[in-house]
Formats: sequence, C-alpha cells, structure tokens
Amino acid sequence: MSIEGDLVGFGRHLRPEVVADDAVYLFSEKNVTAVQGGHIERLAPLLDGNRDLAAVLEALSSDAAPEAEAVVAKLVEAGLVTVRQEKRDDDPDPAASAYWEAAGVAVSGGRGVATKRVDLIPLGWSGSLEMLGALRSSGVRANRATGLEGDADLSIVLCEDYVDPELSTVDAEHREARRPWMLAKIVGSEVWLGPFFEPGGTACWHCMATRLWAHRQAEKHVQTVLGHDGPAPRPMATVPPLFSAAGHLLTLEVMKWLAGYRYPGQRGIWTFDSFDLAGTRHEVHRRPQCHACGDPTIQRRLAQAPVRLTSRPRNADTGGGHRALAPSEVLDTYRHLIGGLTGVVKEIRRDTRGPELFNSFRSGPNLAVAAGRLDGLRAMLRAESGGKGVTPLDAEVGALCESLERHSGSFHGDEHRVRASMNSLGDLAVSPDSCQLFDERQYPGRAAWNASHAAFQHVCDPFDPAAELDWTPVWSMTGQRHRYLPTGMLYFGAPREPGSWTVRADSNGNAAGASLEDAILQGSLELVERDAVALWWYNRTRQPAVDLDAFGDPWLAEVRAAHAGLGREVWALDVTSDLGIPAMVAVSRRTGVAEEQIMFGFGAHLNPEVALRRAMTELNQLMPSVLELAKNPAYDCGDPDASAWLREATVAAHPYLLPDPAATPRVPSDYGYRPQDDLADDVRAVHDRVRAAGLEMLVLDQTRPDIGLPVVKVVVPGLRGFWRRLAPGRLFDVPVRLGRLAGPTAYADLNPVPMFL
Repeated sequence: MSIEGDLVGFGRHLRPEVVADDAVYLFSEKNVTAVQGGHIERLAPLLDGNRDLAAVLEALSSDAAPEAEAVVAKLVEAGLVTVRQEKRDDDPDPAASAYWEAAGVAVSGGRGVATKRVDLIPLGWSGSLEMLGALRSSGVRANRATGLEGDADLSIVLCEDYVDPELSTVDAEHREARRPWMLAKIVGSEVWLGPFFEPGGTACWHCMATRLWAHRQAEKHVQTVLGHDGPAPRPMATVPPLFSAAGHLLTLEVMKWLAGYRYPGQRGIWTFDSFDLAGTRHEVHRRPQCHACGDPTIQRRLAQAPVRLTSRPRNADTGGGHRALAPSEVLDTYRHLIGGLTGVVKEIRRDTRGPELFNSFRSGPNLAVAAGRLDGLRAMLRAESGGKGVTPLDAEVGALCESLERHSGSFHGDEHRVRASMNSLGDLAVSPDSCQLFDERQYPGRAAWNASHAAFQHVCDPFDPAAELDWTPVWSMTGQRHRYLPTGMLYFGAPREPGSWTVRADSNGNAAGASLEDAILQGSLELVERDAVALWWYNRTRQPAVDLDAFGDPWLAEVRAAHAGLGREVWALDVTSDLGIPAMVAVSRRTGVAEEQIMFGFGAHLNPEVALRRAMTELNQLMPSVLELAKNPAYDCGDPDASAWLREATVAAHPYLLPDPAATPRVPSDYGYRPQDDLADDVRAVHDRVRAAGLEMLVLDQTRPDIGLPVVKVVVPGLRGFWRRLAPGRLFDVPVRLGRLAGPTAYADLNPVPMFL
C-alpha cells in the first residue's frame, strides 16, 4: 500500500500512551498493544492523523527518518496505523469511524453504506414498519417490497418462523436473480438473525430448513395429523424494549455487511434469548445433495456404485475394536454436527445415573424407533441413541456416531428406488422373508402381539411377492453384483405401502465408522453377535463361562468392583456360533435380594479381548436404567418386556444365564486369534466366515454427503436378529450342529421371553 501524500495516524479506535524508556501502549476497547523500538516514542505523537508521512518524517531528525518510515509501514501492515484523506480533526463522526476501523473496514466503506440500497420483504406481521424506520434512521436506503424489485444490493426478509414454506419461493427468486438476502425474526422472546444467503456461495434456505425441521418432530407429527402445512402458529411474545433492540441489532448486521465486513457467523443463525441475555451461534452448512442448490442425484448414484474395499491400516485400537482413526480425531472431524438448532445431533451428554466408570452417553432421539403414531412419537422422543466405551471419550464418540448413523439410515427422499414386485425382479431380488425371518405361526395373532410389545418386536404382515413396492439396490460382496431389497427394510421412516405393512427397517447391521471398511466391519460383527445371541437365548442352552481373570485386563477388574459396589455380581458367557467369530454375553445381577434386576450386554469381534470388552461396555451402557428402577420402583423404561424382565427374572428361573458347570471356562488362547493390520483384511475375514456358512453378505452405503461420516447397512439373509423372529433355519439347526442340543428345539419350547435390547 502506498502511503505517500495521504494522512497517517493511529487507528481511530486506538489511544496511544507513551511511557518513556519503555514503550508506546495502544489502548483499544478490547486490548492493549505495546510497541517498542524504531524511535516509536518520538514517532507516536506525530501519528495524530493530521499529517502525511512526509510531514511526520520531516519532524524527526534526518538520522531517524529511514528507520521511522519502515516502522510506519509495519504499523500500517499490522492495522495499527491507518491511511486517510481527511484530517482527524475534521472527522464528522469519530465514534463511527473508530467502530469501522476496529472492525477492519475502511471508514469510506462504513460511510458507503448510505449509497447501497436494501429491500425489506416482510412475511406476515413481522415488524416491517418499525424495522424500516430503524434502517433509515441509521442511514440505510431501505424500501419496503413484496418481492424482488429493482436492483437492490441486499434483501432483508422478516418472518415469524424460519421454516415458513413461503420462504421457499423467496429463496428460489433470489437464487435465480443471484441476489443476496438475509433472514431475520425480530418478534418473539428469542430473536433470530441471519444467515446471509449468497446464491452460489453459501447454503440455501432449504439446506437450513432441513436441519431445523429435524429438531421439531413433535410439531411435524401434529401438523401432519391435522393436515396442515408448515409450522404451527405461535402466540406473539415481545415487549417494546426487546423489539426495538432486535431491530437495531438487525440494522447493525445489515450495515456491517453493506460496508464489506465479513465473518463466518454471517453464514449461520445468531439467536438471542431475551430472558437470560444468552446469545448463541448456529452454523448453517451447505448440503451437497440439496434438491434446490445441490445435486439431488448423489445418493442414488452412491447406491448404484459397487462397494470396493480399500486398504485401511489400523490407526487406533480402542476398547471397542480396531479403528481407522482415533476417537479424538473422529470427534474433532464431526463435532460441528452437534447442535440443537441446525446440528444433526441435538446434544451429547453423560448419563449420570451410575458410576462414572460405566461411561454411558446419550445423544438425541433414536430414529430407529417408529414415530408414525402418538405412541410411536413418544417412544422415539424418549428413546435416545447412546454410546459406550472403556473411556469417556470412546463413549462420547460412540454416542455421536450412533446418532449420525441413525440420521444417515433414515429416509430422506433422494434414495435410489425401483418400483417393482419381487416376482418381476427375479433372482435380483432378495426375499424379505429370508431377512425378517418371521414364522408362519407368528402372523395370525400379530395384532394382539404388536399391541402389547415394543416396536422392535412387532410382526409385519405376510409378504406378497406379487405386490409392487419400492426396492433399493444393495451390493453383494459375495456375488459381486447388485441385488435388491425393499426400501422399507433399509431406511427408517420410508413410506409404507397403503393398506399393508409387510416390511420394516431395524438397526440390525447399521453401523458408522471412520472409513467405509471400518463401518462394514462394525455392521457385519453386529450381525454375527446378534445371531449368536439368538441361538443361545431362544434355545436356552447352557454356555461355557469366560474366564475373566485369564484376560489379564485391569479394566475388567474395575468393572467387577463397580458392580460389586452396587451389590451386584458380573460374569460372562461364551456364545460363539458356527461362524467361529468370538461372541460373548456379559451378565450382571443383584445379589442377596429377591428382585435380581438382571441385565446383560453383548459383544462380538475377531479379537476375543475386544469381544469381551464390547459386551462389558454394552452392559455398563444399559445399567443406568436398571439403577433408576432400583431407586424408583415405579420407573417405566418404556418397554413392557424389559420392565417385566427387570422386575421378575431370576437366574433360578432362567438357568441358561449361568455358565455351564460342566464346561471348561474359555480363555484367550481358545480362540486362535491372529491380529491383522488392515481393516479391509478384517472385513474379508468376516466375509469368508459368512460365505463358508453358505450365506451372502450385502452392503448398502448410506453415507450422506452433508455428513461425511461413512455409514452402511450390512444384511446377511439367514442370520438371525435377536428379536423374536422364529422362522425355520439357523435358530433350530445350528445348536444341533454345534452339539449344544441333541435335536431341534420344538417351536412351542422356545424361550417365551423376547430379547428386548
């Protein structure tokens, strides 16, 4: 920057103070800056804004001038000295000039606001006349408009609710005209300002509204039931001082933008709570798949692409298994998705109803719970996604990832769908019956059963292979081709076919990971785990103990001590199936009392030490609800089967919960585990076990472009989920092949208690 011929002086927002033989101190509203050397003590009084550089240097001795000139140049570069055309003494509004210079904006830019034109577009009663007065009194050329008019530099849109459907039209018009606009709500006890929408450069209104609606499920349910579009009307709540303050704050934001001042917060929403004077920023991010400003075909193309494994070296071994990234890296990468207004995850918090060692964390509504009716809505709002782990960080990251997994696995409307019947798809179709595994005898009484059991236990209508419905491609890792499953089995909340309910989505095999390979590994291991649990639970076989001491894990000793401190004992069972992948059950019960309140957790992994830790961390994660019941006998966990179990079950009545006294306890060496350094090799190892059992592994990549966290749904037709699915197959055959039973368990003799986790 050339400063010859221009006046130079310390910024108008700075007041210099010379301390002899020390430094020149520059006092601003927020900071104090010390400047030393370079003849600064002699130079400071001359930088008063009324001299040009030549006059400043002339006032110094000839030997000091060259060094002083260099100092002035550095001070200009640092923003401490400004270059101006008018004398400081002639400034008509020094306070305003100081404000703009403190913001890093040239005074000419601040004054240039008066040359810009603004259109004020109100929707409903939103205080437009008062707002117009606030803008004009601050020198902004503002006009009231009903839409795009003329060539304004900026539109300000006032609304009563940020998800007002009228804003869709406003957004479309501004994107077409390439005109920036700002959204604001200045009526109400909470003021909302921003974002500034800049077509082609920022998120659009639809990107923002999608996130806002996600946190308004109860309202959305009511409006849908009533047949109303958009948000529910609210009573106006404001007082004159608040309304006036909101208008002037909005005016200030507009002036800053017109002056050229830019900061990241302009792309988000700022909310001001008038009750506690708390101001909060909420980021608004562009959604690459947005149907309005992005590419809505991204998700469809992702489903049509083959799933290819890439070498993925293990970078972290956590208590929950082998991972592509350390938990801290995952949290740092996806932390911006946490937020109760524009985030995907409302919050992450520790469940404090138990010892800290339990490391149970919660995060937002569990979208795997159906919310089609009021009881479903209540269940979804009550049930939450959760995280578990050996450390608090593991659990916090687990809670975040599970929420993002559920979000990514929910139906958004841009998924790839093919309208067809199973018969018309031929061998490309995978029969839902091979995955849902309901027995024919479960259908006749399903209405009564469904009415008395939680949603996870519900029995669907019989599937009709001739009926047309939506199908989505999934990649067969076994056959290296695409096959098709009903969309309603793959995405939570997918539209049901009118008059029938033949398929439903569940979380079995849904998983998130730091990489695609990480996610596939976790999803496939969950299928292995739940299949192994079902074989044990419904056949009520006695299983070997896991020798906890043999694993030499100090953390396990801490877990046992924590449970003992609650008057409980802990043990583990080996329930490894014919797949040969270690699967374990951790069990905890109260001792010395009639109501044992038995709880358990499950885990499976190629590494038996990880499988055991997973079972123990899941047990710990579930314990807060058990402890709540111990404190409050009237506590209702929301699941009738779980409630009955916690109040009534004992090991005497359910001896299969106890280790088989005739079997030798399992130790780590019994599993023959050989570590591998690549997650892709771990996935192949699991797949090889599945294929060897005559089964097919299917994968759907559910990763959402605006989230970024890899999410998949893994499906292995024939593997049994642990809910009450009693069709012929592995449930009856495998225990016999493994020698646990002499013959298949009769249907009537299966465990009448449905697995409720």
